[in-house]
Amino acid sequence: MARWCSGDPSGFLEISDEDVVYFDPTLPGRIDGLAALAELYEACRGQIRAERYEFINPLVQEIGDAAVLTYNFVSWGGTEDALRWNCTEVFRRRGEHWKLIQTHWSITQSGVRSTGPAPA
Repeated sequence: MARWCSGDPSGFLEISDEDVVYFDPTLPGRIDGLAALAELYEACRGQIRAERYEFINPLVQEIGDAAVLTYNFVSWGGTEDALRWNCTEVFRRRGEHWKLIQTHWSITQSGVRSTGPAPA
């Protein structure tokens, strides 16, 4: 994330598998595959900046050769208000390495902090 917040998306590309899928609320649909994700990220290279950021409530759930990472992400880019996101990332173990196969970003409702499941 440090690289991303300094305008370099290559870190995410390096940990992504060939069949990665990506959802983002600013896009009309899903991005399929590493080549398409690289094309998207190249278009924003050097344009994303955050002076500071914070991971809130990170949780890893490992299921065999898969792991799900969920967290809230808050970033500050200077004088503007904080940007608040929800993120879910799914990793697959390949030998001794973990590769990112699914990323889903959504915008967090302002002022809402999750501490667990919603009431039934």
